[in-house]
Amino acid sequence: MAVAVMMRWDGVTSEHYDAVRKLVDWEGTPAAGGLFRVAGFDDRGLRVTDIWETPEAFQAFVADRLMPGVKRVGVRGEPAVEIVPVHALFAPAFERV
Repeated sequence: MAVAVMMRWDGVTSEHYDAVRKLVDWEGTPAAGGLFRVAGFDDRGLRVTDIWETPEAFQAFVADRLMPGVKRVGVRGEPAVEIVPVHALFAPAFERV
């Protein structure tokens, strides 16, 4: 069952995000089960919404790749994460290759 993962991580900057993205290389070597990501920032920090094939796929990515990269970059704390089943997905400009 596909899940939506919403993450709030106060205090994380775009510089942190870009450093972790480069180190973990989730765009060059996508995580198994990862389907979609959108990230942005507000005045408090990072906001991410992902779509994953299963909660377990997301949790494996976090444990095996994301958090080790976060620690290497020096980001403190952990995000607030909410995982819910996907009920509907509409992305008219997205074309799966």
